[in-house]
Amino acid sequence: MSFGVDVVRPAVVAIDLHRGHLDPSVATMPVLPGSERRIIEANRLFLEQCRAAHIPIIHLVTTYRDVAEIRSNPFWRTRAADPSSARKNAERHNLEGSPGCEIIPGLYESTRDWVVNSKKRYDCFVATDLEFILEKHGINTLLLTGVNTNSCVLATAASACSRDYAVIVVADCVDTMDGPDLHRSALLCIQTAFGWVMPSQEVFRSLRGQS
Repeated sequence: MSFGVDVVRPAVVAIDLHRGHLDPSVATMPVLPGSERRIIEANRLFLEQCRAAHIPIIHLVTTYRDVAEIRSNPFWRTRAADPSSARKNAERHNLEGSPGCEIIPGLYESTRDWVVNSKKRYDCFVATDLEFILEKHGINTLLLTGVNTNSCVLATAASACSRDYAVIVVADCVDTMDGPDLHRSALLCIQTAFGWVMPSQEVFRSLRGQS
């Protein structure tokens, strides 16, 4: 499969695989209870395969200097004010120096992976140097993993498509705190308009011999 490019030059964009979502002991916006281990293990196996195939991995980690950077988003401000909202902890989420900003152990290899810890919005391209990294390393195909399917993954897929990257969402390596219905809806939206959605083993079968 060509994924619409002459030569596939892939990189993983691993979105918010941090303790703020995936470690129940500190998470301010946790994924659904019991799903953490599955998400972590799926990503661990996929990232190990990517390293073995010499596919670069870029971790995007949400980190805020202070609450003002969060509250400047009007919708997030209303979610934080609603005690029934899944995002009621928005103003405490991943403040700089908090344990939630740490990438889950076992998913990050410091000698090989790159980290962008300036992510402050759902779209991984906004106010980060992600596109600089992609351009300078000749990457044209993004393998998206992480959390949340219906916010950060969806927004980044749409933004990457608009920037003319080939987008592949690794279906077994993404999930959401908002439940299975929104997870499935986000994947359907992505595969309809923004890119390919396929499980990790199918990704490797498709890339075999190209990367």
